[in-house]
Amino acid sequence: MSVDLLRVQEPDPPSFAASFELGFRPLYALGMAWAGVVVMVWVFAPGVAQAPLAGVLWHAHEMLWGFVATIAVGFLLTAVPNWTGRPTLRGWPLAALCLAWLLARAGLLAGGAWFKPAAVLDVVFFAAAAMACALPILKTRNRRNLGVPLLLLGLGATDAAFLWAAQGAAFPELWRAMHAGLLLMAVVAALIGRRVIPFFATRAVPGLQLNAAAGSGVVNLALLALAVGLQMLGRWPVAEGLALLGSAGIMLSHLLRWKPRRVLHQPLLWILYLGYAGLASGLAARGAQALGASVPDSLWVHLLAVCGFAVLIIGMVTRTSLGHLGRALRLDRWSLLSYGLLLAAAVLRLLAFVPWPAQVAALQASAVLWALACWVFVLRYLPWLVRPRADRPLAGGIRHKPGPARG
Repeated sequence: MSVDLLRVQEPDPPSFAASFELGFRPLYALGMAWAGVVVMVWVFAPGVAQAPLAGVLWHAHEMLWGFVATIAVGFLLTAVPNWTGRPTLRGWPLAALCLAWLLARAGLLAGGAWFKPAAVLDVVFFAAAAMACALPILKTRNRRNLGVPLLLLGLGATDAAFLWAAQGAAFPELWRAMHAGLLLMAVVAALIGRRVIPFFATRAVPGLQLNAAAGSGVVNLALLALAVGLQMLGRWPVAEGLALLGSAGIMLSHLLRWKPRRVLHQPLLWILYLGYAGLASGLAARGAQALGASVPDSLWVHLLAVCGFAVLIIGMVTRTSLGHLGRALRLDRWSLLSYGLLLAAAVLRLLAFVPWPAQVAALQASAVLWALACWVFVLRYLPWLVRPRADRPLAGGIRHKPGPARG
C-alpha cells in the first residue's frame, strides 16, 4: 500500500506521447514563448529580421500569424475533438505540424533565400490545421462547427496575401491583407469567446445563470465577416465602419448579459471578460476610423491585438490548460503574476502612443513586461504540458488527484 501511495504522489516524467497528445500542449508553449521573443527583438534589436519581411512588417506578421493565430490553432485542434468525439492531430502528425511552424519562424526571420520556403510552410501550417479540424467535423456531420475550418483557411489565405505582397513591396495590398487578417482573427476570437466565457462562468460561480446570446452571436459573426470582406475589397468604408460599430455594440451587450460583477472574485473569469471588452474596443476604434474619425492605424491595431487578443489569450491558455491537464481550476501566484505583467504591458503600450518625455521608456518597459508575462506562463506550465494529465487513471483504478495550485 505504501508503494502505491508513493507512486500516486510521484510526478510522471516528460514524454513524447503526453507532449503531443492534443494541439494545445505544444502550440500554447511555442506561441507564448515566441511572442516574448518577437516583441523583444522588435523593440531592442529590430535589425535582426531580414528582408523582405523586415522591421515593422516582420513584427506585425509574427504577432498576428506567428502568435495570436497560432494560439487559436492550438485551441481549435483541442476543442474540435471535444465537439465531435473524434481526434484532430496527435503524436507524430502534430509534431510535424509544430516542426513546420518552427521552420517557418526561422525562415521568415532569416529572409533572403529562406523566405519563400518559409512562407510556403507558414501557409501550409494553417491549411493542415484546417484539414485536421474539417475531417472530424464532416465525418460527424457537426454542422454547428463547419465554419471552424473555413476560418482557419481564411487565416492561411490572409497570411499568404500578406507574404506575397511583402515579397513585392506592394504596401497597399500588404496592409489590406494585414487588416483583413486582424478582423478575421476577431471573428475567431468572438466565436470562441461567446461560447466559452458564459460556459466557464456558470461552472465556476454557484447559482450563476447566463444567456449565451446565440442569436445576437450569429449576427455579430455576420457583421464581422462582412467587415472582413469589405476590407479585402478595399471599398465601401462606411459600410465596414457601421458593421464594426454594430459588432462592438453587440459584444458589449454580451458582457452586460454575462453579469461581470458576479465574477470579480475569479481571476480566471474576469481576465476573459476584460479581453472581450478589449476586443470590442478595438473593433469600435477601427469602425470609427472607417467612418472618418482621426484614429491612427497603430492605435486601433494595438487596442485590438494587445487589449483584446492578448488579454483573452492569457486567460484562455491558463484556463484551458488547467482544465485539460486535470488540475485544480485555481491560479497560483505565478499565473497571477503573468496576468499582472501582461495587463501592465498593455497599459504602458497604450501610454507609448502619448507624446510625453517617457514615451520611449514606456514602450521599452512594455516590451520587457510583455516578454516576462509570456515566459512566466511557459516556465510555469511547460512542466505540466509535457507530462500526462494529473488525474489520469493508474493501474488498479488508482487516480492521480490534483492538489491545490501552489506557487
